[in-house]
Amino acid sequence: MAKKVVKSTRSEKPAAAKPSGAGSATPKKNNSAKINTAAVLTELQRLDKELVRLANRRAALTVKLLQSEAQPEKAHFETLFSEQLNALITSGNPGPLDPPTLRGMFRELISGSRRLVNTVRVVYLGPPYSFTHLAAIEQFGSAATLIPVGSISAVFEEVNRNHADYGIAPIENSTDGRIVDTLDMFTRLPLKICGEVSMAIHHNLLARCPRNEISEIYSKPQALSQCREWLGRNMPQARLVEVTSTSTAAQLARDKPGAAAVASRQAAVQYDLQVIAENIEDNPSNLTRFAVIGDETTKPSANDKTALLLQIPHKPGALAEALAAFRKNNINLTWIESFPVRGPEAGYVFFLDFEGHAADPRIKKTLAELESKAVRLEVLGSYPRSLPID
Repeated sequence: MAKKVVKSTRSEKPAAAKPSGAGSATPKKNNSAKINTAAVLTELQRLDKELVRLANRRAALTVKLLQSEAQPEKAHFETLFSEQLNALITSGNPGPLDPPTLRGMFRELISGSRRLVNTVRVVYLGPPYSFTHLAAIEQFGSAATLIPVGSISAVFEEVNRNHADYGIAPIENSTDGRIVDTLDMFTRLPLKICGEVSMAIHHNLLARCPRNEISEIYSKPQALSQCREWLGRNMPQARLVEVTSTSTAAQLARDKPGAAAVASRQAAVQYDLQVIAENIEDNPSNLTRFAVIGDETTKPSANDKTALLLQIPHKPGALAEALAAFRKNNINLTWIESFPVRGPEAGYVFFLDFEGHAADPRIKKTLAELESKAVRLEVLGSYPRSLPID
């Protein structure tokens, strides 16, 4: 690919006349601040030793805290980051490192510490370097054993059969809405939501050839849908082809002449592709929420959500009567989706989440009122609310 030549916009001044007797080459003035290299290297070595000591000290304390739990091997589903640590990384960070860099450092430190107690097995909707894989790394760190499976139903089934400790699957996208397969599995199997990961989803056009040579663009249906306007404006000549995942698309872009993929930057690195265009999603605030699936009940935190599966009688006014319990008890609903009841009977199952923990007195009161009006009521879990991660 030809290198891009950037012309300077600064006005150029005529070269100053050389003083009499000057040589043909004028030495350039070095404006960079002079440092004592030996002193800086010595300080770096001292800091490195201190960082290693402190990292191991923090790991030892994390292990001690985990081992104080009644079931240390189960203390993995909670978020890696406490409110205090999140505040330190964001508002309490003086720089120059940015918050994502610090999050990555702490995530791997905590993940490695937890592995000293127990290696957690996590299944995710694969293949590797899909967005669900990135969400699994964000939640559990790379020290966990992360296992790709081919479908959302397989994520649930592996956890239900105790072949894995936890699963992670997409549940909602801010552009395309609910993920039907995930909601369907919650109606079928008795699993809970132990946590959530809310990630900014940035799509990129990846290829090994120039843009004007791209004839086919591969990606999963949701990714193509989230970039439909950009692709229509900028790549009208290319045929859009749906595949099972963004990672599969990246593999095809690597191996097939004239092919491109819509996928993550991490996929570009993994499959040795060039980023032809970045952040091509139509909605710059495109977020996907991922559910961490397991069978534990989480402890209350200061910022929880509760998820609920609700079926009510299929008659006029039944939904309004049920939802009145939230208004009566001043509880904020954050999400509601309907899903047709399976089988011959008419009606819908509703998925709701709302602010608060199932152990809170107000939530308990609300659930009791809902139960009196419900055909089916299941608390899918209470869990710490995830801040959007870019």
